[in-house]
Amino acid sequence: MSASASIRDPAYLRARAMETLFERLEQLCEGAIAIDRGGRVVYVNEKYLAALGLEHPTEAIGRSIEEVIPNSLMRKVAETGEPILLDIMELGGEQLVVTRMPIEDENGTVIGAIGFVLYDHLESLKPLLARVAQLESDLRLARRQLSNARAARFTFADFVGTTPAIARAKEIASRAARQSVTVLLTGETGTGKEMLAQAIHNASSRAERPFVSVNVAAIPDTLIESEFFGTAPGAYTGADRRGREGKFRIADGGTLFLDEIGEMPLQLQAKLLRVLQEREIEPLGSDKISKVDVRVIAATNVDLRKRVSDGAFRPDLYYRLNVLSIELPPLRHCLDDLPDICARLLDDISGSGDYVKAKITPSALAALARYDWPGNVRELRNILERALILSDSGRLTGEDVARILPVDTEVRLAPPARPAGAVVPYAEAEAEFEKHTLEQALAASNGQITEAARMLRISRATFYKKLAKFGLTTGTAPV
Repeated sequence: MSASASIRDPAYLRARAMETLFERLEQLCEGAIAIDRGGRVVYVNEKYLAALGLEHPTEAIGRSIEEVIPNSLMRKVAETGEPILLDIMELGGEQLVVTRMPIEDENGTVIGAIGFVLYDHLESLKPLLARVAQLESDLRLARRQLSNARAARFTFADFVGTTPAIARAKEIASRAARQSVTVLLTGETGTGKEMLAQAIHNASSRAERPFVSVNVAAIPDTLIESEFFGTAPGAYTGADRRGREGKFRIADGGTLFLDEIGEMPLQLQAKLLRVLQEREIEPLGSDKISKVDVRVIAATNVDLRKRVSDGAFRPDLYYRLNVLSIELPPLRHCLDDLPDICARLLDDISGSGDYVKAKITPSALAALARYDWPGNVRELRNILERALILSDSGRLTGEDVARILPVDTEVRLAPPARPAGAVVPYAEAEAEFEKHTLEQALAASNGQITEAARMLRISRATFYKKLAKFGLTTGTAPV
């Protein structure tokens, strides 16, 4: 056949393409092996011999593939005709990335299979494998949230902050997630105790099981026992004939989050102590005891030790709950994290309604840093959402937040002019110098707060406070 005729012959081109593909793959891969329809080795290249513990290809030819590669899936490919395009195979203590494909004759009949080792180590694939693992984790979490109304939503990634107090809380919480110990979360209202409880649950071996949250203070005293432990059928007049499962039974295998534990009535505290000690419950109106496996995470914004000394909280229950205590810092102690916290809250707010994509300016952050935040992050979210509703541009400035903060955050007026030759008081001169230094740092950093603070060797929180003190704004995009 002439060269021009062979170029026009599709069968010839297909055959040459297959030969070229095989040759290229064999050159690029770390090993190749082929079997016939009966699972016997018919080919192995030189590169693969060392990994297989062989010295010459003849040592493998004619042998069963499983004798050469234990637990090989090559025979399955040859029998089914279905390729396994990407897989990780264990061989001699090493992990190999392999691909396996059927071999067909000219009639399309499967007559064997061939496999190639694409990589003989996984170092170069670690970023890809980590990404796949993260996607699988996200998928499992999404499935839990869709299928289980009691699934926890938050993870440690949602608990934003890098200041020492937040980093310490997250570090202890991650340790708690690896165990099934009882955890006590303390801190002011709005500091994110339930978010951290959900993060602990989602990072634990109980993540696939229910997360049940109960606000102890919101349950009437007359119903609190049945809410926790359930009721037997017909336990009292008006009770459900089928009985009712309590929160401990619903959370079985998972996590029970008890918010505002300090408000629990004394008569129930003794029963809770028994559950924590014996891991068993007795429904109201029943004489049958059943075992439960529940991790309890309790939270409080009051001083439980003081309540113990006042006789309002059992000391034995306090010690049982306080196996591992995690203190969550108030927002006013974490102002360095204010930009990141605001950014996360604005993303959440924007995603929950028909809002424009919000941005926050340094002047707005400076105004926010002046406030004491008694309601902490919960109050901050409320302020940001109100400011966003009232904003036409979605770009929140100091004036936007100052209008709705419960403190005066208006830009301070310049001091009145002095007569010529008047001596400037030392404190006033010092303040003017400090303000001028801040202005210079802002100009040199093009309004970037982080860079300006670094130049002056002060923290971002201190820089924000000084901006607010002098009524300075940058008019730039958020850092």
